[in-house]
Amino acid sequence: QVLLVESGGGLVQAGGSLRLSCTASRSTSSFTVIGWYRQAPGKQRELVATIASGGTTNYADSVKGRFTISRDNAKNTVYLQMNSLKPEDTAVYYCGAWRMSSGYWGQGTQVTVSS
Repeated sequence: QVLLVESGGGLVQAGGSLRLSCTASRSTSSFTVIGWYRQAPGKQRELVATIASGGTTNYADSVKGRFTISRDNAKNTVYLQMNSLKPEDTAVYYCGAWRMSSGYWGQGTQVTVSS
């Protein structure tokens, strides 16, 4: 069983920054892909940013240039640095990871951006 624990969410004003952390119960380099997804009220969960085992990153168009995903394999942690936050970034942010055809989700952390 793989556990993913997110932290770092909160309330921030538009234009502000937050850094989310996702700590895994095993090395983050062991996952084929690990990353961040979000779900706003009444909407489907969507990809925000992912990082593959080889280091390739992928971002949603809506966050390119504002968000940066990174990982620290020694700490089993993946980060999402979010800058220039907008009210439309308000959502529950989930850490998701895939390894050997199995997928895992964290419990989510709320990010609220006020205008």
